[in-house]
Amino acid sequence: MDAIETPRATGVIETDVAIVGAGPVGLFAVFELGMLRMRAVLIDALGEVGGQCTALYPEKPIYDIPAHAAIEAGDLVAALENQIEPFGAPRLLGQRVATLTGARGGFTLGTDAGNTVRAKAVIVAAGAGAFGPNRPPLEGIEAYEATGAVRYHVRRREELRGKRVVIAGGGDSAVDWALALRGVAGAITVVHRRAKFRAAPETAAQMQAAAEAGELAIATPYQLHALEGPGGALERVVLANLDGGTRSVPADVLLAFFGLSTDLGPIASWGLALEHGHVAVTPATCETSAPGIFAIGDVATYAGKLKLILQGFSEAAMAAHAIHPIVFPDTALHFEYSTSKGVPG
Repeated sequence: MDAIETPRATGVIETDVAIVGAGPVGLFAVFELGMLRMRAVLIDALGEVGGQCTALYPEKPIYDIPAHAAIEAGDLVAALENQIEPFGAPRLLGQRVATLTGARGGFTLGTDAGNTVRAKAVIVAAGAGAFGPNRPPLEGIEAYEATGAVRYHVRRREELRGKRVVIAGGGDSAVDWALALRGVAGAITVVHRRAKFRAAPETAAQMQAAAEAGELAIATPYQLHALEGPGGALERVVLANLDGGTRSVPADVLLAFFGLSTDLGPIASWGLALEHGHVAVTPATCETSAPGIFAIGDVATYAGKLKLILQGFSEAAMAAHAIHPIVFPDTALHFEYSTSKGVPG
């Protein structure tokens, strides 16, 4: 089946599996399904594949992808696209699934662009749903957001070349970008309300070593207090400590990494069992409380779940194998390694 490149093209598509979400895990699900000779359609509210990796941080290095000491998010998405190219999965981009009807073996999905997808099973790979940044409550922040002086993600590091950058946050995004911007930004100051960071211990240690080497500065325990500069042109970020004392840090750009607020959107109305805003699944199959609907990646939850891309990849494989008897009820699945079977033609 030829890929559908036009986001707003309307029509009816018959397939085996509808994948809601075209991030890295959704893309890999196309591969796993294809290896079992099942067709898939990708549907995503964003206008391009890759999810957060493409929309928020295509140049951010990822360190926990097997066989890659480090790979930029955008390069990972490109590699996944190359991997699934032989399967020609249609893509309905820039549109949400507005309706879902039917049951195991016969679902109908309608998008807000007028497309209809008929599938025997559904995989929800929508990350944590639609996402937006958690904004710090600073007076007048809107003016600085409008000029790009306050940002919540980095698409291209070169845009920060030579600039004085303040990074606020204590998680992986803050620490990873502090390390990634060394040698690019003119100055880097990392602000966190406590001395201990929530990031991976190894990268947190690398940031501490970089601070000791004079490559960046760490301001703890401090939190954002105010922004200063006329007409949305940032000049200083004012920090406050726990005792109410303040200090000013010269800055051209504030990168605020306080996580994302997420919304499952229409998925929340599908009658699936939810736990704290995530879809509960059976670990062995990734099937939800609704037979024939599966969830993988960050949107799925179960005991022992780790929010890692590599675990999402594993879940894609488990879901594909669990879906095979739905698509081919009269055909036994004889598992073969990819090294012996190759990619189906």
